[in-house]
Amino acid sequence: MTTVADGKAALDALYWRAEILQAMFWMRGEGIDSKVEPRRLAEFLAVDPADIEAQMLDLAIQGFLLEVSTEPRRYELSPRGVAEGGRSFQDEFANLTHAAHYGCAPGCWCHDPDHVGEPCPSTPAPRPTEPPPGEPDPEANPAPRHAR
Repeated sequence: MTTVADGKAALDALYWRAEILQAMFWMRGEGIDSKVEPRRLAEFLAVDPADIEAQMLDLAIQGFLLEVSTEPRRYELSPRGVAEGGRSFQDEFANLTHAAHYGCAPGCWCHDPDHVGEPCPSTPAPRPTEPPPGEPDPEANPAPRHAR
């Protein structure tokens, strides 16, 4: 049977796993750092460095992190950590990370130099009644009748 203290410790461990893996996934993706010292991550997460160091050691034991140096101690995401950090980051920030209106995704073929000048499939073509982008709309300011 699980005690309340064991349940709280388990919830704390799940919370810190998500926080650490998300932060490291983000730092890696933004090019900030891929080999992270617990002290630096603790500053980023505004928490006691000893607590983060203990959590990172546990995550290394579980296979989410790889210890890449001991002096100073640094960790990087393992393939398992990348997968879990990415999934967790996506779950947490899904509403903030979608493409902009008519924005294409990274890796869209329209970024390929072989397709320069071709319209992106994410951008709808103008309706037949609309002028092309950048051209004045003749319907917006029709010429006076006597000028026609």
